[in-house]
Amino acid sequence: MERIILIETSTSLCSVALAENGEITAYKESSAPKAHASLTAVFIDEMLREKGLGIADCDAVCVSMGPGSYTGLRVGVSTAKGLCFGSKKPLLAVGTLDTLVAQAIAEDLVPEGCKYIVPMIDARRMEVYTAVFTPDKEQVTQTEPMIIDSESFASQLEEGVVLFIGDGAGKCEGTITHPNARFVQCWPKASSMLAPASSEYKEKRFEDVAYFEPFYLKEFVATVSRKKLF
Repeated sequence: MERIILIETSTSLCSVALAENGEITAYKESSAPKAHASLTAVFIDEMLREKGLGIADCDAVCVSMGPGSYTGLRVGVSTAKGLCFGSKKPLLAVGTLDTLVAQAIAEDLVPEGCKYIVPMIDARRMEVYTAVFTPDKEQVTQTEPMIIDSESFASQLEEGVVLFIGDGAGKCEGTITHPNARFVQCWPKASSMLAPASSEYKEKRFEDVAYFEPFYLKEFVATVSRKKLF
Protein backbone atom coordinates (compact mmCIF):
# COMPACT_ATOMS: atom_id res chain seq x y z
CA MET A 1 0.00 0.00 0.00
CA GLU A 2 1.29 3.46 -0.98
CA ARG A 3 1.14 5.88 1.97
CA ILE A 4 2.29 9.51 1.76
CA ILE A 5 2.20 12.11 4.53
CA LEU A 6 1.19 15.51 3.13
CA ILE A 7 2.16 18.80 4.85
CA GLU A 8 0.85 22.25 3.83
CA THR A 9 1.99 25.25 5.90
CA SER A 10 2.63 27.94 3.28
CA THR A 11 -0.24 30.25 4.33
CA SER A 12 -2.23 31.03 7.48
CA LEU A 13 -3.90 27.59 7.23
CA CYS A 14 -1.87 24.76 8.73
CA SER A 15 -2.91 21.32 7.48
CA VAL A 16 -1.68 17.74 7.17
CA ALA A 17 -3.17 14.72 5.45
CA LEU A 18 -2.51 11.04 4.86
CA ALA A 19 -2.85 9.61 1.36
CA GLU A 20 -3.29 5.86 1.00
CA ASN A 21 -3.41 4.30 -2.46
CA GLY A 22 -4.41 7.57 -4.10
CA GLU A 23 -7.09 8.57 -1.57
CA ILE A 24 -7.12 10.92 1.42
CA THR A 25 -7.86 8.83 4.50
CA ALA A 26 -7.04 11.34 7.25
CA TYR A 27 -6.91 15.12 7.47
CA LYS A 28 -6.30 17.78 10.13
CA GLU A 29 -6.21 21.56 9.85
CA SER A 30 -6.10 24.72 11.93
CA SER A 31 -6.32 28.41 11.10
CA ALA A 32 -5.20 29.48 14.58
CA PRO A 33 -2.79 32.40 14.19
CA LYS A 34 0.94 31.67 14.46
CA ALA A 35 0.29 28.06 15.50
CA HIS A 36 2.13 26.23 12.70
CA ALA A 37 5.23 25.54 14.80
CA SER A 38 3.23 24.08 17.68
CA LEU A 39 0.65 22.15 15.65
CA THR A 40 2.27 20.63 12.56
CA ALA A 41 4.21 17.80 14.23
CA VAL A 42 1.38 17.23 16.73
CA PHE A 43 -1.17 16.88 13.92
CA ILE A 44 1.01 14.33 12.12
CA ASP A 45 1.54 12.30 15.29
CA GLU A 46 -2.19 12.34 16.13
CA MET A 47 -3.18 11.48 12.58
CA LEU A 48 -0.90 8.45 12.42
CA ARG A 49 -1.83 7.26 15.92
CA GLU A 50 -5.54 7.44 15.08
CA LYS A 51 -4.86 5.23 12.07
CA GLY A 52 -2.75 2.82 14.12
CA LEU A 53 0.32 3.71 12.06
CA GLY A 54 3.83 5.03 12.51
CA ILE A 55 6.20 6.84 10.18
CA ALA A 56 7.76 3.44 9.37
CA ASP A 57 4.45 2.42 7.77
CA CYS A 58 4.60 5.33 5.32
CA ASP A 59 6.43 5.44 1.99
CA ALA A 60 7.22 9.16 1.67
CA VAL A 61 6.69 12.63 3.10
CA CYS A 62 5.52 15.47 0.85
CA VAL A 63 5.74 19.13 1.83
CA SER A 64 4.62 22.38 0.26
CA MET A 65 7.73 24.05 -1.16
CA GLY A 66 6.26 27.54 -1.62
CA PRO A 67 5.98 30.30 -2.46
CA GLY A 68 4.28 31.50 0.68
CA SER A 69 4.89 32.60 4.24
CA TYR A 70 8.57 32.49 5.18
CA THR A 71 7.87 31.21 8.68
CA GLY A 72 5.19 28.76 7.58
CA LEU A 73 7.41 27.25 4.90
CA ARG A 74 10.31 26.88 7.34
CA VAL A 75 8.08 25.02 9.79
CA GLY A 76 6.71 22.65 7.18
CA VAL A 77 10.04 21.90 5.55
CA SER A 78 11.84 21.45 8.88
CA THR A 79 9.14 19.02 10.05
CA ALA A 80 9.23 17.06 6.79
CA LYS A 81 13.03 16.86 6.76
CA GLY A 82 13.06 15.70 10.39
CA LEU A 83 10.64 12.89 9.58
CA CYS A 84 12.68 11.85 6.55
CA PHE A 85 16.02 11.98 8.34
CA GLY A 86 14.78 9.83 11.19
CA SER A 87 12.97 7.24 9.08
CA LYS A 88 15.07 7.26 5.89
CA LYS A 89 11.90 7.93 3.90
CA PRO A 90 12.09 9.94 0.64
CA LEU A 91 11.10 13.62 0.56
CA LEU A 92 8.70 15.02 -2.03
CA ALA A 93 7.94 18.71 -2.61
CA VAL A 94 4.95 20.31 -4.34
CA GLY A 95 4.63 23.97 -5.33
CA THR A 96 1.92 25.92 -3.51
CA LEU A 97 0.52 27.25 -6.78
CA ASP A 98 0.30 23.70 -8.17
CA THR A 99 -1.66 22.71 -5.06
CA LEU A 100 -4.16 25.52 -5.62
CA VAL A 101 -4.66 24.50 -9.24
CA ALA A 102 -5.22 20.89 -8.17
CA GLN A 103 -7.63 22.13 -5.48
CA ALA A 104 -9.64 24.12 -8.01
CA ILE A 105 -10.03 21.04 -10.20
CA ALA A 106 -10.66 18.53 -7.40
CA GLU A 107 -13.32 20.70 -5.74
CA ASP A 108 -15.05 21.50 -9.05
CA LEU A 109 -14.33 25.23 -8.73
CA VAL A 110 -13.29 25.73 -12.36
CA PRO A 111 -16.06 27.60 -14.22
CA GLU A 112 -17.38 26.34 -17.53
CA GLY A 113 -15.32 27.54 -20.47
CA CYS A 114 -12.40 28.55 -18.25
CA LYS A 115 -9.33 29.47 -20.29
CA TYR A 116 -6.81 29.95 -17.47
CA ILE A 117 -6.41 29.28 -13.75
CA VAL A 118 -4.37 31.89 -11.86
CA PRO A 119 -3.48 30.82 -8.30
CA MET A 120 -2.60 33.69 -5.99
CA ILE A 121 -0.77 33.59 -2.66
CA ASP A 122 -1.13 36.74 -0.56
CA ALA A 123 2.15 38.66 -0.26
CA ARG A 124 0.76 41.65 1.68
CA ARG A 125 -0.79 44.87 0.39
CA MET A 126 -1.66 44.46 -3.32
CA GLU A 127 1.15 42.03 -4.06
CA VAL A 128 0.68 38.31 -4.73
CA TYR A 129 2.82 35.33 -5.69
CA THR A 130 1.30 34.00 -8.88
CA ALA A 131 1.58 32.27 -12.24
CA VAL A 132 -0.78 31.35 -15.07
CA PHE A 133 -1.91 27.76 -15.64
CA THR A 134 -4.25 26.08 -18.09
CA PRO A 135 -7.12 23.89 -16.81
CA ASP A 136 -4.89 20.95 -17.84
CA LYS A 137 -2.43 22.00 -15.09
CA GLU A 138 0.18 23.27 -17.56
CA GLN A 139 2.08 26.29 -16.20
CA VAL A 140 2.43 28.90 -18.99
CA THR A 141 4.13 31.77 -17.13
CA GLN A 142 6.89 31.76 -14.54
CA THR A 143 6.10 32.07 -10.86
CA GLU A 144 6.67 35.65 -9.74
CA PRO A 145 5.69 38.31 -7.21
CA MET A 146 3.27 40.75 -8.81
CA ILE A 147 1.66 44.01 -7.70
CA ILE A 148 -1.93 43.83 -8.93
CA ASP A 149 -3.52 46.73 -10.81
CA SER A 150 -6.46 47.10 -13.19
CA GLU A 151 -4.38 45.94 -16.18
CA SER A 152 -3.05 42.75 -14.57
CA PHE A 153 -3.70 39.63 -16.70
CA ALA A 154 -5.40 41.76 -19.36
CA SER A 155 -4.24 39.58 -22.25
CA GLN A 156 -5.47 36.37 -20.60
CA LEU A 157 -8.81 37.93 -19.73
CA GLU A 158 -9.32 38.98 -23.34
CA GLU A 159 -8.97 35.32 -24.36
CA GLY A 160 -11.75 34.08 -22.09
CA VAL A 161 -12.78 33.23 -18.54
CA VAL A 162 -9.97 33.32 -15.96
CA LEU A 163 -10.29 31.81 -12.48
CA PHE A 164 -8.29 33.62 -9.78
CA ILE A 165 -7.97 31.36 -6.76
CA GLY A 166 -6.13 31.43 -3.43
CA ASP A 167 -5.78 33.55 -0.31
CA GLY A 168 -4.65 36.47 -2.49
CA ALA A 169 -7.61 36.32 -4.87
CA GLY A 170 -10.23 38.07 -2.76
CA LYS A 171 -8.33 41.34 -2.40
CA CYS A 172 -7.94 41.56 -6.19
CA GLU A 173 -11.65 41.35 -6.93
CA GLY A 174 -12.17 45.11 -6.66
CA THR A 175 -9.14 45.86 -8.84
CA ILE A 176 -9.45 43.30 -11.66
CA THR A 177 -12.94 44.12 -12.93
CA HIS A 178 -12.96 42.48 -16.35
CA PRO A 179 -16.22 40.56 -16.97
CA ASN A 180 -14.27 37.36 -17.66
CA ALA A 181 -12.69 37.37 -14.19
CA ARG A 182 -13.90 34.86 -11.58
CA PHE A 183 -12.63 34.79 -7.99
CA VAL A 184 -12.44 32.09 -5.31
CA GLN A 185 -10.92 33.06 -1.96
CA CYS A 186 -9.47 29.95 -0.34
CA TRP A 187 -6.33 28.51 1.23
CA PRO A 188 -4.20 25.64 -0.09
CA LYS A 189 -4.89 22.40 1.80
CA ALA A 190 -2.72 19.35 2.37
CA SER A 191 -5.46 17.13 0.96
CA SER A 192 -5.20 18.98 -2.36
CA MET A 193 -1.54 17.94 -2.67
CA LEU A 194 -2.70 14.37 -3.39
CA ALA A 195 -2.53 14.40 -7.21
CA PRO A 196 0.82 16.17 -7.65
CA ALA A 197 2.39 14.25 -4.74
CA SER A 198 1.27 10.88 -6.12
CA SER A 199 2.65 11.79 -9.53
CA GLU A 200 6.02 12.78 -8.08
CA TYR A 201 6.20 9.60 -6.02
CA LYS A 202 5.46 7.35 -9.00
CA GLU A 203 8.11 9.17 -11.05
CA LYS A 204 10.57 9.03 -8.11
CA ARG A 205 11.19 12.78 -8.19
CA PHE A 206 12.67 12.83 -4.70
CA GLU A 207 14.38 15.83 -3.09
CA ASP A 208 17.77 15.80 -1.41
CA VAL A 209 16.78 15.79 2.27
CA ALA A 210 20.04 17.38 3.42
CA TYR A 211 20.04 20.32 1.02
CA PHE A 212 16.40 20.98 0.16
CA GLU A 213 15.19 24.54 0.84
CA PRO A 214 11.76 26.13 0.34
CA PHE A 215 11.01 28.32 -2.67
CA TYR A 216 10.69 31.67 -0.92
CA LEU A 217 10.60 33.73 -4.15
CA LYS A 218 11.53 36.83 -2.15
CA GLU A 219 14.22 37.24 0.47
CA PHE A 220 13.02 37.39 4.06
CA VAL A 221 13.41 40.87 5.55
CA ALA A 222 13.44 41.12 9.33
CA THR A 223 11.79 44.14 10.86
CA VAL A 224 13.37 46.07 13.70
CA SER A 225 11.19 47.32 16.53
CA ARG A 226 11.17 51.11 16.99
CA LYS A 227 10.50 50.76 20.68
CA LYS A 228 13.36 51.67 22.97
CA LEU A 229 14.24 48.71 25.13
CA PHE A 230 16.64 50.58 27.44
